[in-house]
Amino acid sequence: MPTELELPFRPDTDLTEVMRLRVQSLQQRGQKRPDGERLLQPNEAVYRLDFTKQSLGFSRWTVRLPQMGRLTVTATSQLWTPDLTNLMTRQLLEPVGIFWRAPGGDDAAPIQCYEADVHEFGERIADLATVRKTMYFLFAFADGCSPQTVDCSITFTVDC
Repeated sequence: MPTELELPFRPDTDLTEVMRLRVQSLQQRGQKRPDGERLLQPNEAVYRLDFTKQSLGFSRWTVRLPQMGRLTVTATSQLWTPDLTNLMTRQLLEPVGIFWRAPGGDDAAPIQCYEADVHEFGERIADLATVRKTMYFLFAFADGCSPQTVDCSITFTVDC
């Protein structure tokens, strides 16, 4: 009988800081990013998902936005170490997960998303969990959303 496993996305402040320092370093030297490199934007932060099990099936997303806002979650396709290698655009997976709470929406109303995209995204994460212990994600916060107000996790089924 399958059981459920909910894994929270956790901020990786060290990797976020390394990426911010990369942007700052390029700006101070008056350089542009190398072709294909993906720099961290001011409204983005690095999050990680640590897999305690490797054989998973996607079940559902749980995203809490207590107020109006939009959260975009983008996964990286390989075990990424920004202190050693720069993040390249080709390392970003599609589709991305986009979740939002509309202005004037009821606080009890469910968070909105593009369901087919987030379902496919969840399945891709489950597939990658078979070969990874950790995955990294870029969280982009917009329209009033911030790291302090977002709670995001993903639930998988695990065959016992």
